[in-house]
Amino acid sequence: MTVILLRHGVSTSNVARTLAGRSEGVELTERGQEQARAVADRLAQLPITEIVSSPLLRCRQTVAPLAEKLSLELVVEDRFAEVDYGEWTGRELKELVQEPLWKVVQQHASGAVFPGGEGLANVQSRAVAAIREHDGRVAQRDGADALWLVCTHGDVIKAVLADALGIHLDGFQRIVAEPASISVVRYTPTCPFVWRVNDTGVDLSALMPKPADIRSVPGGEVNTDSSADNGIDKQRREQQQAQ
Repeated sequence: MTVILLRHGVSTSNVARTLAGRSEGVELTERGQEQARAVADRLAQLPITEIVSSPLLRCRQTVAPLAEKLSLELVVEDRFAEVDYGEWTGRELKELVQEPLWKVVQQHASGAVFPGGEGLANVQSRAVAAIREHDGRVAQRDGADALWLVCTHGDVIKAVLADALGIHLDGFQRIVAEPASISVVRYTPTCPFVWRVNDTGVDLSALMPKPADIRSVPGGEVNTDSSADNGIDKQRREQQQAQ
């Protein structure tokens, strides 16, 4: 089973440099909407059988174009929601970096608990459990080599990737998950294999189902020749050349 971890596009909170958390009304900017459309164009070529999303608006907006293209009904999962940052929610990042807890979050994430909110260890536990449960359910319904997608948030994705990579949660800040990027994990009966991290390229042919004799072999190099930002720059060049 292979899952695509998609981070939502650029949001109003990203632009304002605040910690959105679970604040109401945080939505995609015009740039984020452009990214959502590009993601849909990029991923619609793949045989994705299910789309799962965080309940927050910015994630649902990000996958809406893809769900429409694939004629799939969006499945909302609360365990893929953003971190509950508690009293930090909505505050400016330039203020938060002065807080003593900031260094704990960066260097000892497993011990970080946000005041009035949740701990990052709990975030990883709930997110990984949700991945495993949905993975098993999709496999039972669609077969053992199905491809599905979840749209969630940066810290949630990094926590899932840390688990898949077999690294301690304290090292999860070394992983990057930019807006509208995808990361890909293939779960097998023995262990997970990470195929891609923070990918905003174009070529996704490596994710297409393989013949049975090589299906169990994880891999797929990121095509460094591909344009970044989910093909947006490539689309613009092609449009310019056509003019």
